[in-house]
Amino acid sequence: MPVRTPAASSAPSTPSLSPVVRDRVSQLDIADELTALLSETTTEPRPDSRLEALTLAVAADLPVLLWGQPGIGKTAALTRLAESLDLPLTTVIASVHEPSDFSGLPVVGDDPAEQGVPMAPPDWAVRLVRAGRGLLFLDELSTAPPAVQAALLRLVLERRVGALRLPSGVRIVAAANPRSSAADGWELSPPLANRFVHLQWTHDHEVVVRGLGGTWPRATLPRLDPGRLPQAVDFARRAVCGLLTGRPALVHRLPSGETHRGGAWPSPRSWDMTLRLIAFATAAGSSRDVLSLLVRGTVGDGPGLELLAALDRMDLPDPETLLADPAGAELPERGDLRQAALDGAVAAVRNRPEKSRWDAAWALLVRALEDGAPDVVVVPATTLASLRQEDWDVPESIERLAGVVSLSRRADRAAARTADRASAATKAGR
Repeated sequence: MPVRTPAASSAPSTPSLSPVVRDRVSQLDIADELTALLSETTTEPRPDSRLEALTLAVAADLPVLLWGQPGIGKTAALTRLAESLDLPLTTVIASVHEPSDFSGLPVVGDDPAEQGVPMAPPDWAVRLVRAGRGLLFLDELSTAPPAVQAALLRLVLERRVGALRLPSGVRIVAAANPRSSAADGWELSPPLANRFVHLQWTHDHEVVVRGLGGTWPRATLPRLDPGRLPQAVDFARRAVCGLLTGRPALVHRLPSGETHRGGAWPSPRSWDMTLRLIAFATAAGSSRDVLSLLVRGTVGDGPGLELLAALDRMDLPDPETLLADPAGAELPERGDLRQAALDGAVAAVRNRPEKSRWDAAWALLVRALEDGAPDVVVVPATTLASLRQEDWDVPESIERLAGVVSLSRRADRAAARTADRASAATKAGR
């Protein structure tokens, strides 16, 4: 590669520079070129549940907090996200700012008694308002002292900085390290933590290797189906309200431990965020993995898993529909959901026992046996057999199920005998 010198450039030469100094300057130019080449990367579409969950929460205009160990790539991911979404990125290191940088600095005017004392916003907030859109990245949130965290409350929830309100085109994403690995870290205060969707950020070996090779995954906004918007809202409201109706203790449950209070936990605010995320995920046709990350990151693992189970039950087919046409029944593919659907049909027969319904349930079990795992019909078949009344003839379809039930029972007895022998051997060896 030819060495460029200041004399070869369009700028006038500097006669005062010695040849040694000019050579050093040219070497720095070459070093800059090498650095620029190393910085050139491309992107590719790649399925990534965490990245999809992040972009979905950003689309829903909810503040997101990425948790992860230092050096895991949180800042780099946010930089690529801003580039992919064509949003100007504004990074604010929370720990190096004063509370007044977020609540506003009082500025005394000509007549404070008449005009009051306005709270002047910082320059980064003014730039965001002028741009009208952008991605505000609050980095190192777990190193911000309590006074700064208190000042951030209004910014995160109401998008206000002093007397200035950030435009609707501004999205907020934060990043934090666990206290154990943060530099002089603090636990997040419960009021601040409850304002975020918490996502655990970990590295993916293949993504890192591909990225170091110059190709990173591309973040894209979810494609919302306009025709599904009303149904998505209805589905989300039924899911959240149905769960909280039966589990009122989950409406608000502040964790007892300080560490858990700094994460996701259920409150009316976080349930409202959850409802919004379910609606967005439903309208976008997102996977269960993505929905699980969002739900558990908003109300916590326990309540989130209960809600996911409730969503599964909502997707189950109507037992009466299954009994009305067992031959054409569409059963869930997942084994646990399929068994739940069969159990529901058997329960419907128990609630209204009739010979025709009993026969239809047997036909449904045979249908399930034809295109699914045989073990899911064992419990429903055993329960259905116990519902037989004396004047009901046994349908021929039972013969196709008898072998499965008998084989399952023999396997259970064999497993029990093996466990008994292992227990006896353990006691004898003591």
